[in-house]
Amino acid sequence: MRLLSIGLLALAVVLGVGCSSDQPGTGSSEEASSTASNSNWTQFRGDPRLTGLVEAKLPEKLTLAWTYEAGDSIESSAAIVDGVVYVGSQSGYLIAVELETGKEIWKYKATEAIGESSPTVSNGVVFVGDLAGIFHAVEAATGKGLWTFEAEAEIRSSPVVVEDRVLFGSYDGNFYALTVSDGKLAWKVSTDGPVHSTASIAKDIAHFAGCDGVFRGVRLSDGKEVIRVVAGAYTGSSPPLAGEFTYFGTFDNEVLGVNLVDETINWRYQHPSRQFPYNSSAAVADGKVIVGGRDKMIHALDMKTGEEIWNYRTRARVESSPVVAGSRVYVGSNDGKLYVLGLSSGEKLWEFEAGAPLSASVAIASGYLVIGDQDGRLYAFK
Repeated sequence: MRLLSIGLLALAVVLGVGCSSDQPGTGSSEEASSTASNSNWTQFRGDPRLTGLVEAKLPEKLTLAWTYEAGDSIESSAAIVDGVVYVGSQSGYLIAVELETGKEIWKYKATEAIGESSPTVSNGVVFVGDLAGIFHAVEAATGKGLWTFEAEAEIRSSPVVVEDRVLFGSYDGNFYALTVSDGKLAWKVSTDGPVHSTASIAKDIAHFAGCDGVFRGVRLSDGKEVIRVVAGAYTGSSPPLAGEFTYFGTFDNEVLGVNLVDETINWRYQHPSRQFPYNSSAAVADGKVIVGGRDKMIHALDMKTGEEIWNYRTRARVESSPVVAGSRVYVGSNDGKLYVLGLSSGEKLWEFEAGAPLSASVAIASGYLVIGDQDGRLYAFK
């Protein structure tokens, strides 16, 4: 089994799989909001269900408010809480800046670079993992380190907080649950490959996909597996929840619609001619699954059937995960552009040229949109 795990990790690295309420996560999983609030964006994808859906509406044309130079590539997606932006960078720092001005408040030095792991903020604490395999808890007000936990390999998964647990995956093949207060191990679930996926939470179950080709649901109380669906392919994307269903892309060039009750795959989508992996995590809104692909396109699929409704072609792979606010889709592309598309038609409504790949995802709160690029610039629009 250990040899299989090592083999899957090696292949995942070659493939480049991430495998390369107003305060979601602070209450019980039953109470977790299905959309991010207007004022805060506490974690990757905005809420514990990972919907990528926000209540706030932004103007038709965005205005650049400020930029912040982080010094190295930003592939981590920002959290925005109480007027402060938190983001990690390849320079090895977790950074806090003012939302209105972009002025630096503090920098916390992680053990190594912070990759795709995106900060989560809960009850005055920021949680994030780094590429040395160290998981950090940092005081949000001061940037003071509170505790660390050492996994056995890099952490690219983004944390989710539910009650007294913080959950994340690692490339050591484990999915971890730690006690929020002191970082002690509550339980862990071992898989047969890296866990890049961020978990989505509902009904006291954490749902995550793995690079071993298996989608799992495990109980928050003890980590016992209660849902198991064989996807059959490496999965680095994170699964949003919409009622009894979830949707995620794979490195077998497919997007899957999964029934959580029957533990069956309802549909599989594959583009008829452009067959490339999907590492972007989907947004779910208005009966659509919106997802980016390495085929350089953003796809809108029917949630019930998996049939394509529209697609929009960019000039490079789309690793960024789309966010839906109102009737618009916001997503970055590795072609260096931030795109705003119409949710119903996929028509381009606005774009911004960053000039460097935008593989991070947007965060939207308090009338601002924040995203970082691979040249190390953090942008805020309003």
